[in-house]
Amino acid sequence: MKEFNTTGVCVPSKHYMVDISDRIAEIKKMVDAGRYLTINRARQYGKTTTIAALEELLKNEKTLLSLDFQRISDAAFRTEESFVRAFCRIILKKNRTLEMPGNIAAALDEIVKRQGNAALFDELFAVFSDWCEAATKPIVMIIDEVDSAANNQVFLDFLAQLRADYIEREKDPEYHTFQSVILAGVTDVKNLKRKLRPDDEKKVNSPWNIAADFEIDMSLSADGICGMLNDYENDHHTGMDIEVIAQEIRDYTNGYPFLVSRICQLIDTAVLREYNTLEEAWTIGGVKKAVNLLQKEKNTLFQSLTEKLTNYPELKASLRCVLMEGVKLPYNADQEDISQMQMYGFILNYNNTVRIANRIFETRLYDLFLSDEELNNNAFTKDGDLNKNIFTENGRLKLRVIMEHFIETFHQIYGELEEKFKEKDGRELFLLYLRPIINGTGNYYIEAQTRDQKRTDVIIDYLGRQYIIELKIWRGERYNAAGEKQICEYLDYWNLDTGYMLSFNFNKAKETGVKKIYLGEKTLFEGTV
Repeated sequence: MKEFNTTGVCVPSKHYMVDISDRIAEIKKMVDAGRYLTINRARQYGKTTTIAALEELLKNEKTLLSLDFQRISDAAFRTEESFVRAFCRIILKKNRTLEMPGNIAAALDEIVKRQGNAALFDELFAVFSDWCEAATKPIVMIIDEVDSAANNQVFLDFLAQLRADYIEREKDPEYHTFQSVILAGVTDVKNLKRKLRPDDEKKVNSPWNIAADFEIDMSLSADGICGMLNDYENDHHTGMDIEVIAQEIRDYTNGYPFLVSRICQLIDTAVLREYNTLEEAWTIGGVKKAVNLLQKEKNTLFQSLTEKLTNYPELKASLRCVLMEGVKLPYNADQEDISQMQMYGFILNYNNTVRIANRIFETRLYDLFLSDEELNNNAFTKDGDLNKNIFTENGRLKLRVIMEHFIETFHQIYGELEEKFKEKDGRELFLLYLRPIINGTGNYYIEAQTRDQKRTDVIIDYLGRQYIIELKIWRGERYNAAGEKQICEYLDYWNLDTGYMLSFNFNKAKETGVKKIYLGEKTLFEGTV
């Protein structure tokens, strides 16, 4: 029986997975056209699975020299000689699966065993040229995990040799070299280059500027997820509404392959143990439960993201501006922070503005940033935690009561609002208050379509129910009326009858507290701080 997989390569015969044959066919076209390219995506974004599927498609037409740089030690990258010998060794280990002429194997073996003379790139590439000339099928070299070569000048010299052979091939059709070269990893070669010899102007041009643009979308579509769930349904007969479940998973993950598979994996294991039957587990409630479990776990993807923020404080500061302050950054691929955020999978280009890549990352980052704030605002977190038992009833959040207690606690700690108070401060304080109340049971996220400098909608998922609360700075009755109309429209989108608004009001004559109003068929609880 198949299972969902979140570690290593996905194998169609063993794992439930999205059909990526269309993607693989597009990459094959690039290989057949003799392109050199980089498959550059964030961690656990399906790169290795894509390469495995590509190799399966190419194996009868090409000779595949498929290598993994994780098999080369750091010491091998220190000198040209050590790298060339290590490279020859890993090729020879694959000799059994390659159509390698005996003289080519002997030449590589001689380089490995050489004692006195240095092993140089020009010798290695001369062997490659002889091999490509003698081969009965075009040779394609694929190197996975090129991140292992980060910050190594020797690797850049290796790329420069590949580039030189590519250019020579383009000028001279009789020149023999690889038909295609594919490098796969998180860090693209241009970023590797920037870290080396920053004062050397000659390094401005990347040694990999021959690479074709790789614009193939590797995210998983709702239709693709449907296909995977259909496969599962044929085996398990849960009765799930496949299209609805697939769209819900897509909405949370934006198609990030690891997150899609992990949600399905959790539904099939942890959620099933809690719900007892597959029919109950494979529901919208089951998806939300899986998301809640995912947000709380410490997995390799989240650890990798956190490490990046620790290593790059400027990157962390930029993300904080986008999330906590609602700053709308124009998307500019030439801007270093934006380029890095996209490379590591934090953000995407949405209508030429920077957006956090998916809801799960957004909530995870919010939790991280709010944890930093808890040291300075422990009173809010403590009060929400101490009173959380009065904030729920029969499995429902009593959001009006939460707002009332938040307003009271705010005034006890801060007194009257000061003009320097910003919307982001109110958002942070409210989420600090809310987190211990819903922790372990619910999730929240900030609706990206309404986040701006004036208002923010917080969506709370709690035991299968949604609650929408708008947080904003008070800017007069006219603006408030427009906000009421807008949140009513948003409630229609979510098929909800009740919404919540929390305004931070600087007027001295304001009336603090929470009041209930009716707008047509909608009920709004409006709180004023």
